[in-house]
Amino acid sequence: MGAAMQAPPTVAVIGAGAAGLAAVKALRDAAVPTVCFEATDQVGGLWVYGAPDSPAYRTLHLNTSRGRTEFADHPMPADWPDYPDHRRIAAYLAEYADRFGLRDSIRLRHTVEQVTRDPAGTWTVTASGPDGPVEITVEAVVVANGHNRVPRLPDPPYPGECTAEQMHSHDYRGPEQLAGKRVLVVGGGNSAMDIAVDASYAAQRTLLSLRRGVWVVPKYLLGRPSDTLNGALARRLPWRLRQRISQTLLTATVGSPSRYGLPAPTHGFLQDHPTLSDGLLSRLTHGDVEARPGVAALHGDRVEFTDGRSDHVDLVIWCTGYRVQIPFLDPALLGGGADTLALYRHVFHPEAPGLTFVGLMQSTGSAFPLVEAQAKLIAAHLAGRYALPDPQRQRAACRAELRAATARWGQRRPAMRVDFDAYLAELTRELTSGARRAGAGG
Repeated sequence: MGAAMQAPPTVAVIGAGAAGLAAVKALRDAAVPTVCFEATDQVGGLWVYGAPDSPAYRTLHLNTSRGRTEFADHPMPADWPDYPDHRRIAAYLAEYADRFGLRDSIRLRHTVEQVTRDPAGTWTVTASGPDGPVEITVEAVVVANGHNRVPRLPDPPYPGECTAEQMHSHDYRGPEQLAGKRVLVVGGGNSAMDIAVDASYAAQRTLLSLRRGVWVVPKYLLGRPSDTLNGALARRLPWRLRQRISQTLLTATVGSPSRYGLPAPTHGFLQDHPTLSDGLLSRLTHGDVEARPGVAALHGDRVEFTDGRSDHVDLVIWCTGYRVQIPFLDPALLGGGADTLALYRHVFHPEAPGLTFVGLMQSTGSAFPLVEAQAKLIAAHLAGRYALPDPQRQRAACRAELRAATARWGQRRPAMRVDFDAYLAELTRELTSGARRAGAGG
């Protein structure tokens, strides 16, 4: 008989959104003692409309289809629409926590203030809770706090001074904020498209400014949710070939973005996060949304654009993304910043054993199945069923991944970028390889 197995470590999970809940479930399934700290008073993270720091707005829906978003361990109801709204997703996550008994491990209204590594290799987590400060020592930490909380505004700011009302998309809640106003939406992501469509029905006038071109994908192509078509190709073809096929299909069915007055993309399809919208292209063709290029300067309530045109506006909505910040970690552990952090398989910190991350990525598809797979990898590691390669091999793998990501996505956060289907397959292979390493080492 082999040597007795060591007791599993205790683990702190930070955050109880989709990533944190998946981590708690995987760790509980692996019989790893776990405590989870959540700053708000309920689980669900960004999907909880009205919760502190949540960017959810009233018209928010999934931009990936139900079948490509659901957890493998917890399918969404078959009678739900293909693209459920935020209320259904928040309820789905709450039901996930209830179904698998996760709430006993979650401490609500506990904000993590600091996570430090001790000389012995353990970790001290300090949090503030409703009953005062809490400090625990654990053998591993799972960072699952999300990265859509700290709004990013144009930096450096545009020349001039803006006297119009301004807000970031993080503070947008519904069309009533736009009623009767001349609205300028700045940005090319999913939130920008949703808000521009909302504005086209509520505002006096709606302008949409894009500094660079994006591929706008309708939510249905050939009668099916559009992400299912790319998923079918991904199981058979490398991304470069998928790119050519998908881009040809998109151009044939929808047309070039420039046909709608939008800037022509300088990157190929699948080389940036997809922007999905059923409504935007229709509103553009009806003149209810007017396209503009990038902002050049601000002159009071007048905005000048890079093509020389200018327009008077009452409200500017900056849909310019978020800063990736992990304020409770020592900056030395984050290198040049959280969005440049090199993690083995986007999960394990090669220089700090016991420090892991779930959800610190930007996917071409849904995050839910990916954080579920990441969580299972961490749980297997902490339960002794998965072994990491040595640090040198981890660092080499990180460098290779960064080179490939930079070649595909350029300088737009390559350290965080993953191809949904390829990465999900990679995590499956990694779990198998790590199990062989664990067996060999045991």
